[in-house]
Amino acid sequence: MGSLMQSELEIEKKPAGIRFLEGIKGSKLSYNAYQAIVLIVTFLAYASYHAARKTTSIVKSALDPQSPHHTELNSLLLRFTSFRSSGHDLEDGGWAPFNGPNGTVLLGEIDVAFLAVYAFGMYFAGHLGDRMNLRIFLTVGMVGTGLFTSLFGAGYWASVHSFYYFLIMQMLAGLFQSSGWPSVVAVVGNWFDKKKRGLIMGVWNAHTSVGNITGSLIAAAMLRYGWGWSFVVPGVVIALIGLVNFAFLPVDPEIVGAERDEDVDSSNEKIGNVPLLLSSSDSETDDKKRAVGFIEAWRIPGVAPFALCLFFAKMVAYTFLYWLPFYVSHTAIEGEYLSDETAGNLSTMFDVGGVVGGIMAGYISDRIGARAITAASFMYCSIPALFFYRSYGHVSLLANASLMFLTGMLVNGPYALITTAVSADLGTHSSLKGNSRALATVTAIIDGTGSVGAAVGPLLTGYISSRSSWTAVFTMLMGAAFVAGLLLTRLVIAEVAAKIVESRPSESDCGSPVDYQGRVLDV
Repeated sequence: MGSLMQSELEIEKKPAGIRFLEGIKGSKLSYNAYQAIVLIVTFLAYASYHAARKTTSIVKSALDPQSPHHTELNSLLLRFTSFRSSGHDLEDGGWAPFNGPNGTVLLGEIDVAFLAVYAFGMYFAGHLGDRMNLRIFLTVGMVGTGLFTSLFGAGYWASVHSFYYFLIMQMLAGLFQSSGWPSVVAVVGNWFDKKKRGLIMGVWNAHTSVGNITGSLIAAAMLRYGWGWSFVVPGVVIALIGLVNFAFLPVDPEIVGAERDEDVDSSNEKIGNVPLLLSSSDSETDDKKRAVGFIEAWRIPGVAPFALCLFFAKMVAYTFLYWLPFYVSHTAIEGEYLSDETAGNLSTMFDVGGVVGGIMAGYISDRIGARAITAASFMYCSIPALFFYRSYGHVSLLANASLMFLTGMLVNGPYALITTAVSADLGTHSSLKGNSRALATVTAIIDGTGSVGAAVGPLLTGYISSRSSWTAVFTMLMGAAFVAGLLLTRLVIAEVAAKIVESRPSESDCGSPVDYQGRVLDV
């Protein structure tokens, strides 16, 4: 009787789409089938987040076709006079208030407002995500993102020229976007153990670049019909995928009653003397059901240095995300300036490189068992890549595309590794004693801190590029990449020491690396 009641309860908890698939199949889905569904649904979900986020960088050149130098007084006057706009642009071409003398600064402020709210909301999103149904939480975030992204584009048809309208729409979109990353990483972390997490998440994390590429192509293609469509189409897409997420996403094996296949059963397995996330009866205790607090999560060994490293890594990555199409369209390549659409399409090479970099970083870190060494190496190698892109990217289209690809690979590799495999690893750290309700909080702390850097980078770029030069911007980015690698020094030393220990036979824990305080390391 009890077994029957438990089975009925599992059916009630299963998403409607899962019940539909099981009805067609005539039996329960296998564990591997659930894993495939999780990867596909979360991949589509976060790709749509980035597609919606990428549109602003493509539309920048249409809103601000000219970027002359400016003054702070003009910036203030422009904002307030835009409230009284008669519905026509302040200058020929572009869109008021962004086509004025301070257009670059205003666009930079919208970027930083979006990312500041996104970063601030991330901390709360992780806290809520560990305490709510992630499927519902993620769906609300996606539909809300679609709504406010579309409303930003609706300003085109409504002839809105108020800076504050666009600012508020972007801030609200950023708030809803903050629900995405902690949710998808937590769900994927619930379904996959650590053995191949780096590689699996490296491949899965291609959704970031796929979303950026898709968003770039859609936004660039829609520009010919009016820049409003560049926002509305991705907004509708993410809302529709949000409904797919609600119908199909299985959040946790326990919720849907999924059991591991015998060949992948790891209930009693240990990696580095640390039990895997899905332990057996221990997961039933009240202590392991308790959600981890914010301060407690910060104290997990490795969280702080990786979070601070990501601050600078995302400063570089998001500067490219938001400003690369603008930079390309305003830089003469072989003596000619590219159109906004062509510049947007060319900028996708950065994201193509990011796909390769994410997979490489995940695979390498799995093979050598050293996340910090991998991330730091990529960040240091990105410094000369940034230098060469700035110095020689103007020589030819081939040189620009090739160097852009290389830069994207080296910049996005560690960014992808830290926000996926490292976050999932730390969210199941041995200090949590098997508690599986820390994934969203740890992910939010790491990516939330990184998102603060993501806000700072585009803001500084807007000011530095207009007041100094793009060479100064690239100098800032190279400095940020250096600091990012430097922040992992202590962890790198610990991992190198662990490799030395592994190479020597010992009585116990042979091959189990030590952590940053000398304890057994599970990262």
